[in-house]
Amino acid sequence: MKIFLESHNINNPFTGFGQFNLHLLKGFYNAKDPDIHFTVHTQKRGFLKQLFGNYFSYKYYFGGRRYPFFQIRKKYDIWHSLNQNTKIEPKRDLPYILTVHDVNFVDEISNDITHPRNLQFIEKLKRANAITYISEYAKKSTHDFFDVPNVPEHVIYNGNPIMETLDTSQVNPPKELTKKYLYTIGDFRARKNFHLLVEMMQYLPDFQLVIAGNDTRSYGNDVRAAIEKFGVSDQVLLVGKVDDETKQYYFQNCHAFVFPSLREGFGLPPIEAMTFGKPVFLAHMTSLPEIGGAHAFYWHDLTPKNMAKVFKDGLNTYADNQEFYETEYKKQAAKFNWDATAKAYIDLYKSI
Repeated sequence: MKIFLESHNINNPFTGFGQFNLHLLKGFYNAKDPDIHFTVHTQKRGFLKQLFGNYFSYKYYFGGRRYPFFQIRKKYDIWHSLNQNTKIEPKRDLPYILTVHDVNFVDEISNDITHPRNLQFIEKLKRANAITYISEYAKKSTHDFFDVPNVPEHVIYNGNPIMETLDTSQVNPPKELTKKYLYTIGDFRARKNFHLLVEMMQYLPDFQLVIAGNDTRSYGNDVRAAIEKFGVSDQVLLVGKVDDETKQYYFQNCHAFVFPSLREGFGLPPIEAMTFGKPVFLAHMTSLPEIGGAHAFYWHDLTPKNMAKVFKDGLNTYADNQEFYETEYKKQAAKFNWDATAKAYIDLYKSI
């Protein structure tokens, strides 16, 4: 069976889409199903060959593929669009699987159903022979905003990005890190609410905050302005993009993980934090309660003073029964496994 993976978002492996693409490929590689041959759409052929050798075939991605003359004409048994935002479509009418991570674009771009972004998504829905969602929330919100065709639908959870504990002994944390610290990581977009964490820090003078991610985006300027406005420059560290070893270092050594995001189709970082038994503080919104489970601590009121109170209370609760919480967090994280995720997609391919 020949499967084409429209996976060009792997070109930026530091984003959520890039992480999804990369870890799903790892799951497919581990499965090594003898009945399936994958072709991966990417510019990162050299990088992926270092990881997977010649297990996958590769089709070179370039932006012109979105236009009819350059569309891919080769016949595959299934075309799998790994992300709902791609404009790359097959020239032929092929069996087509669409994976939906979120419909945040309705809130962030336009809720006008005739907007080009929404029309693009509607066309992908119409083309699909099956639709997968990365969470129940992603499925519900898609149905809330769009007419979903009567095709098989499946919720297939993402896996835990941390497949193994890495050696972090060579990681050199910033010299400015002198106190117990809170950690968060993500794409620098306003929905992540990093600026609220910055404002919260004025009520937590005994802690520092480490924010990892691509802070060169325009929202990074908003976060830096908040740092200056609330006088917490000695407490908040923007450390930019981090590699896997550094990311794990911050998870392993943080006092807690904080994630007040407004919109998450899934939310990988809370799972990573729970892998190490760390207390997690999440916005009680979108998919985060579904992913965080019963023992995460939730912000129902996203005002910084209240967030600080919930944090202090939660940290005391965690400290009073730390062994219990560590065990429960690790159990929750273990529910999410990329090999199981890949197996669920392979079973879907075969059913189609």
